[in-house]
Amino acid sequence: MSALALSVLLSFVSAVAYAGGAIVQEQVALSSSGARQYAPLRRPAWWAAVALNGLGALLHVVALAYGPLSLVQPLGALTIVFALPMAALFVGRKAGATAWRGALMATVGLAGLLALVGASG
Repeated sequence: MSALALSVLLSFVSAVAYAGGAIVQEQVALSSSGARQYAPLRRPAWWAAVALNGLGALLHVVALAYGPLSLVQPLGALTIVFALPMAALFVGRKAGATAWRGALMATVGLAGLLALVGASG
């Protein structure tokens, strides 16, 4: 596997980890509403979300070791694209047509941006 392909793969997995962390944090926050201010810190799910965010950050940094910033950083924007189907699948949150249209437009925009970015020698 080439260094560039590894960088893209690590960027995708990083975005999935970030999206998973955000979904878990949101669920913990929703289930803790009305509770004491620091109640989420006592929940193992909150710490799992923190671990997912840490994993996402670590993978992002490793991806930067194998690929250029101009490729890895835009791929981080896939976090918001991945969070939509993951939330629908794991949490049962229904997404409307507007949300799916936004995810599609973000993906098309990202593809256009990456097509315009040239590779350095």
